[in-house]
Amino acid sequence: MGRFRLGEGGGVSDDGRTFVLVHGAWHGGWCWRRVEDLLRAQGHRVFAPTLSGLADRSHLAGAGITLSTHVDDVANLIRWEGLKDVVLCGHSYGGMVASGAAERAPEGSIASIVFLDAFLPADGRSLLDYTTGGGREGDPMIEEGEATGLVSPIPAEVFGVNAKDRAFVDAMCTKQPYRTLTEGLRLTGARERVPKKAYVLATGWANAAFPVFAEKVKDDPDWRYYEVACGHDVMLDEPERLAQILQEAA
Repeated sequence: MGRFRLGEGGGVSDDGRTFVLVHGAWHGGWCWRRVEDLLRAQGHRVFAPTLSGLADRSHLAGAGITLSTHVDDVANLIRWEGLKDVVLCGHSYGGMVASGAAERAPEGSIASIVFLDAFLPADGRSLLDYTTGGGREGDPMIEEGEATGLVSPIPAEVFGVNAKDRAFVDAMCTKQPYRTLTEGLRLTGARERVPKKAYVLATGWANAAFPVFAEKVKDDPDWRYYEVACGHDVMLDEPERLAQILQEAA
């Protein structure tokens, strides 16, 4: 890891990096606060946008919000802030968004991409393609989404969030626009062309989907691979370790 120093007055240091942190389903930019503080203390520039229709942007929630909306949230942040050499991290559903943002952000603006216990989708696939096994009949989440256009949060306990933070996470999570889960993502290989790539697997909770993605890249010399023994919300369970990993991945 290189030198990281706090700039004068707490600003970005000369050798600081730019991080864009993308939250998962039902969450918001709030979930990154601990990691943000740690990275900023090391002199880095950090953006943790809340995706449309969630958390502090929940007033925008509606059936018109799709995965493409969220991809544009992130790609346009990178474009309009003029960000360069970005370290883009997507958590969980945020892996879908980060994959799409790699396609739509200005060419060459993303230097490193990190999938944090996240979906690593193939071209044309939606999130539900990976979670339902092709059978969607009788699924309460899908029935709610079809009826209302929104999906209620899954309890933090299910995701193995540490006991101290579970009530906080449950209070902060908001409903997810359903079409963000059903839209297939169109990919042309931009994600693979990002110079540095990393996958972080959280091993401290019961989950079938993400180990499958991890297996695909863990022995690939083009990828860094990490395991963290904690629940799904790594940014809450192990913020210090995650901040270290993100700096290494940069």
